[in-house]
Amino acid sequence: MEVEIFRDSLLRKRAELLGGTAAKPLQWTMENNSGRQGDMADQASGNNEVHIQLKLKQTDAKILQAIDEALRRIEAGTYGVCRDCGEPIAEARLNAIPWTRVCITCKEKQNP
Repeated sequence: MEVEIFRDSLLRKRAELLGGTAAKPLQWTMENNSGRQGDMADQASGNNEVHIQLKLKQTDAKILQAIDEALRRIEAGTYGVCRDCGEPIAEARLNAIPWTRVCITCKEKQNP
């Protein structure tokens, strides 16, 4: 397994997340939905957009943390080894989710 390919993929995803997404910044969303303009439907829609933006930011933060952990595993020489069973993680899984810590078998056991 060529870990440099995965390192590059991880660094690209990290840069994408840190560079911001195509979505509006959360601060802008909150400021522009904090007023009482519009009817109740508009206000509900604005509140929903803020909630969605918060969830996206939380997800991005979790992925960033997982990417940083994966980069540390590459440095330590333990990248691509399942945290739970110690077996190698399939390259197809690493290509799909390069920051994963577990093989597909152990992941399926976590989500019965």
